[in-house]
Amino acid sequence: MDFAPEHDVPIPYMQRTRDYYLALGYGNPYRWAHFTDVPFTPLTKPLAQARVALITTAAHYQPGVGDQGPGAPYNAAAKFYKVYSDSTDTIPDLRISHVGYDRKHTRAEDPNTWLPLAQLQEAVKSGRIGELAPRFHGAPTNRSHRTTVETDAPELLRRCREDSADAAILVPT
Repeated sequence: MDFAPEHDVPIPYMQRTRDYYLALGYGNPYRWAHFTDVPFTPLTKPLAQARVALITTAAHYQPGVGDQGPGAPYNAAAKFYKVYSDSTDTIPDLRISHVGYDRKHTRAEDPNTWLPLAQLQEAVKSGRIGELAPRFHGAPTNRSHRTTVETDAPELLRRCREDSADAAILVPT
């Protein structure tokens, strides 16, 4: 049996994020959201009969705010701060230059990793999913637990309910 080389270990992204926050001048390291009790609601129908919503942290491409293409450096100007919705009928131009991800080991060239809309459309055609909600939704990444819990999550839930979604797939970047 061949073991991986000693240097082949998972990227310590949680510690790197904590260190990054300290380097940015915040008074304390980033604290990951970690809850002791997480509500769970089982599906009331088979997935093949369910209406599924998609939630992403990707942002619409914004001309004029700097590089947002594959491998672009972190671009705070491309961030968004309010929940948005868009049609699931077409695949829009979304980007992820506004989030902190490991740019050393990936170039973020595959938009299906942050918006798997084409794969979900195929899952509907093949009968694995009943149908897609008419809209997908964008969840801001402003890193405020309070804003996420008190503002963004309730708004995302409201929109998913408005779309009569039975389940939601969250695709963070």
